[in-house]
Amino acid sequence: MLTSGRPDVAVVGAGPIGLAVAWRCAARGLRVVVHDPDPGSGASAVAAGMLSPVAEAYFGERELTGLLCASAARWPAFAAGLTEATGLPLGYRTEGTLMVGLTADDLAEAGRLWAYQQGLGLPVTPLRPTQLRDREPALAPRVRGGALAPTDHQVDPRLLVPALRAAATAAGAVLVPQAVRELSELDARVTVVAAGCGAAALTGLPVRPVKGQVLRLRAPGGAAPGFRHVIRGYADGEHVYLVPRAGGEVVVGATVEERTDRTVTAGAVLRLLRAAVDLLPELAEYDLVETVAGLRPGTPDNAPILGPLPGRPDVLAATGHHRHGIVLTPVTADLIADLAAGGDPDPLLAPFAPDRFGPAHPPRQASVGPPEQALPGEPTGPVDGDRQTTEEDRWN
Repeated sequence: MLTSGRPDVAVVGAGPIGLAVAWRCAARGLRVVVHDPDPGSGASAVAAGMLSPVAEAYFGERELTGLLCASAARWPAFAAGLTEATGLPLGYRTEGTLMVGLTADDLAEAGRLWAYQQGLGLPVTPLRPTQLRDREPALAPRVRGGALAPTDHQVDPRLLVPALRAAATAAGAVLVPQAVRELSELDARVTVVAAGCGAAALTGLPVRPVKGQVLRLRAPGGAAPGFRHVIRGYADGEHVYLVPRAGGEVVVGATVEERTDRTVTAGAVLRLLRAAVDLLPELAEYDLVETVAGLRPGTPDNAPILGPLPGRPDVLAATGHHRHGIVLTPVTADLIADLAAGGDPDPLLAPFAPDRFGPAHPPRQASVGPPEQALPGEPTGPVDGDRQTTEEDRWN
């Protein structure tokens, strides 16, 4: 428990990023306070929790891919340490990810990306239809081919957040259930802004909300889902992901919309379900138990913003993770905690510094409600406000 006195670190935001930073800082012996009126209520409650550095490797994002791979490599030890510290389950699973194409056109589109990923030296193994069904017999007979990404794993964000909160408080961090409206309200040696979409109002950084709609199904009778791997599929031009949970849940996602509302629409549900059932027909018999929308914190280049604000070495940004918030939790926590403890910046941080966008605009004088934790992007550039896509690769 933190006694009276000025804290070393004030963290704004108690999603996975903020809580992991608090845990790492407190474990270093720093006095830590975390500000959030409703910890874990942001976008992490919507996220599917895919840890996908390979499947998420895209053209033109080589530096981001390097950061994803570095963080994914830390996940086994991070998960083990968190479980040891708390005894709580995380839903961490290592069966790997199958990337599949339903039609010849789908397979051709996916194949171009797989070839690029292989060219980066990433572990991608092409599989014929029979090899796919050997691994997942429930896949539709129409599936034309696919690939295995064995190092792309998963975790359940709805279990991760309580475990991180328990670890942070056990290490001595104190949670304050209040919103932060301006950074001037805080009195700490270092302030870490891990407020997701709320970081724009607090810092002036170019972080925007990107809406995503996600479904949750449940296998009949409480049985386990009829597949083990995460499935990331192309189905008649639609992209969808299917994430099985041990308790019978299947997460289906996700739309990408340049909107700020959290309304669930019939069209999005229809498109997600149609693509999901095209790939795994048995899902038509599953219960539809939840439809939900959340907001990812996007940036102009789809990459996170990490490090000290220009001219404010006492304010560290840990935001803008877009579709990669869960997979990037370990590396973000380690790198930001090192800075908060007075260490030298890790070279991994250089491409993601806040000053890469130029001078930040003055923060808006606006109330920041429950901070949004980064979720796992839409390509850079303006997008029509009514546009909606279902893309397996745009929500982590």
